[in-house]
Amino acid sequence: MNKPERPPPSGRTNLASCIVATIFLIFVVIVILIVFFSVFKPKDPKITVNAVQLPTFSISNSTVNFTFSQYISVRNPNRAAFTHYDSSLQLMYSGNQVGFMFVPAGKIDSGRTQYMAATFSVESFPLAAPSTARPTTFSDGVSGFRVGPTLEIESRMKMAGKVRIMHFFTHHVEAKAWCSVAIAVSDGSVLGFHC
Repeated sequence: MNKPERPPPSGRTNLASCIVATIFLIFVVIVILIVFFSVFKPKDPKITVNAVQLPTFSISNSTVNFTFSQYISVRNPNRAAFTHYDSSLQLMYSGNQVGFMFVPAGKIDSGRTQYMAATFSVESFPLAAPSTARPTTFSDGVSGFRVGPTLEIESRMKMAGKVRIMHFFTHHVEAKAWCSVAIAVSDGSVLGFHC
């Protein structure tokens, strides 16, 4: 006795199977992307300015020149090394650039903090009418009044580079630190800074 042959599957059954499989694959891809970006998502490094100093300072005929030193720490919070190659430190006074320095390229390992010092000479520039006693908050968090003429400059540091993700992809990351620095015109001492 011959068994009855089954009819071939209809086109509707094949289409339904394809739709179910496609929905399942899309769901799996979405879950993988969510896990990837929550665990491996690249984060920008963190710059902390620890100290600002002026090793040399002189003023004559309303023109000032000095050597500027800034001590920072850069933390890489990523699970991969941060390679920086487009980094700079810029000094501003009254809206004009008075100093500039490129930060040499380098690498900070994952989860590590690197300490850096940037020191360079600032060319002479004319001093505007210095400010006198006005309220401020110093770097140690104490508020008060500065007594005597002061010079205020702004330091702008930028560190940019890339983080490699899972050895295949690279992601651009960038960190910035802008600080306002108050300097005593009488002797060049740093009265405080705020970042």
